Amino acid sequence: MSSKRHLPATGLLAGTTAVVLGLAACSGGTGAGSAGGGGGGGSSATKGATTIKLVAAEYSKNHTKAFWDQFAQAYKSKTGNTLQVQIVSWDDIDQQSSTMVQNNNPPDILNLNAYASYAKDGLLYSADEVLSDTVKSDLLDAFVKSGSYQGKMYGMPDLSSARAMFYNKTLFQKAGISAPPKTWAEFQADATKIAGLGNGAIGYGLPLGPEESQGEFSIWMFNNGGDWKKDGKWTINSPENVETLTFLKSLATKKLTQNNPGKTNRQDAFDLFASGKVGMVVGFSPLAGKLDADKKVQYGVAPMPTKADGGTPQTFGVTDYLMAFKKKGNQDAVKAFYDLYYQKDQVNSFIKAEGFLPVTKSGIQEFSGDPKLKTYLETLPNAHLTPTDDPTWDKVKLAVQQNLGTAITGDPKAVLDKLQKSAEAGG
Repeated sequence: MSSKRHLPATGLLAGTTAVVLGLAACSGGTGAGSAGGGGGGGSSATKGATTIKLVAAEYSKNHTKAFWDQFAQAYKSKTGNTLQVQIVSWDDIDQQSSTMVQNNNPPDILNLNAYASYAKDGLLYSADEVLSDTVKSDLLDAFVKSGSYQGKMYGMPDLSSARAMFYNKTLFQKAGISAPPKTWAEFQADATKIAGLGNGAIGYGLPLGPEESQGEFSIWMFNNGGDWKKDGKWTINSPENVETLTFLKSLATKKLTQNNPGKTNRQDAFDLFASGKVGMVVGFSPLAGKLDADKKVQYGVAPMPTKADGGTPQTFGVTDYLMAFKKKGNQDAVKAFYDLYYQKDQVNSFIKAEGFLPVTKSGIQEFSGDPKLKTYLETLPNAHLTPTDDPTWDKVKLAVQQNLGTAITGDPKAVLDKLQKSAEAGG
């Protein structure tokens, strides 16, 4: 979730996002631990304790390792099993985890933002094998869908992120704008007014650089009725998506964005907004946390503007996953891991510490008391996600990240046509 990226990619949410290896996993072949009952209660201690390995993404320096260290202690106390924890940077996790799997030495639990290729290869436990009914029924439907490959859930969400429109109240007031835009026409008019203030003011911070351009494009396409896939077929170059990318290019052409938006990454856009120079940017809860801590920018958060007047605002959601690899003797210990993680005092504590959003229905209820999360929580249950359930999405995503930004100085339709052909060819 995105985090450095995903949830930042996120995540979540990011990227990205939004959504982290080396030592051998030690999974005992006999005497595996016995998982406890439903997701609410802890597991009982086991006779023959099992050691399993978790490789987890580092969402933050301050909280990620601290959470998983205490989790390992609680897991040991409740089950008698040992959880080895390895925290890895988002910069390294893709390559390192891939190497581990290729070497036939995956961890028992892997925290990553993609799972479908492993599910396709038959390497993962399904939710039916390792999640209690209590946990399964509590997970948000949007994340169950994104975590499912060919009708079975393999990607268990750890935290989430959703995007919304951040706006600078001070710049809005100076430009004579009374409320955040609800349509693309209003958005463009507002960005024009802000850019017209001079003194370096930027109407909109547009990140179409290689870090998470798929996230920025997603939320705009969703608000124009577009998507990456429809009815099982890739629709990257649909008329709606061509219109969306053409609109984003026009913002740059009309000098309503920062310089070089095709090479600007999300964090760069966030930094510009945090400096007070940008009128609007698509952001998520970790950005709000930074702005609240800095106390330099008076900001508001609103739903995304839609292309059509009166359209229902859509949000882009991100989640990262805790997937479990099938290994001899580890199934019960894996069940016990999930039983503990999805207890409210664990999963929601982790999410709060990292500054993201819940993945469960009970979590939405718990987080609902925070007024700053209202815009996100209202749209999160119906969030649109990228097609992480497609094993080729990782390759498609990489092609998007590397090429989408070229549309700013090139032909949006030609760029999307090329990406469509790449996707249809399997990435």
